[in-house]
Amino acid sequence: MKREEKNQQTRRRIMDGALAEFSKQGYGASSINTICAAQDISKGIVYHYFETKDALFLACVAECFQRLTEYIRANMIEQGDTGFCLEEYFAIRTRFFRSYPVYQRIFCEAVVSPPEHLRAEIQTCKQDFDALNIQILEQLLDPLALRSGVSKQEVIETFRQFQDFINIRYQIADTNGREFEAREENCRKALDILLYGVIERENTNHA
Repeated sequence: MKREEKNQQTRRRIMDGALAEFSKQGYGASSINTICAAQDISKGIVYHYFETKDALFLACVAECFQRLTEYIRANMIEQGDTGFCLEEYFAIRTRFFRSYPVYQRIFCEAVVSPPEHLRAEIQTCKQDFDALNIQILEQLLDPLALRSGVSKQEVIETFRQFQDFINIRYQIADTNGREFEAREENCRKALDILLYGVIERENTNHA
């Protein structure tokens, strides 16, 4: 086995152990010792690839958002120009996290309550995901006639405020699948209300 391939395999083992630990315990309660024991790897090996626990956590956060963003983009391409709507966007996200539940808590912690000293680095890790969300929101807004005096940027900023309010309710107190999916559903409802209002109208097509 070539050295590069062996290095990649070792790094993957460390990442798998870290993902499992951070997913179960969250950043604060996670332990490098537990990761080492689970993967039968020495701390020296872990610190050869990741200088600190922070670096290892950030690598997990970056992988989470990279894979989620790629998954959403791939599914959007499959949808093409027909049938893509708000419900489908959140359905894609739900399918991703059901398929890869190890990322659920890492995603929530990064979005809802990131470690304060890592906030800037986490924002960098998720910038492509944030940019994709803005792109999708703009796509959803394109066929809608906005009220006079309301700009796309104001709608986007208002939705960010909606998200902040929702995030306050979900502070990683419960990380089971139902709690996570409840948060996702509340985000979907908030965006639906923001875009389409609360009054039932005839012949309203949300797609």
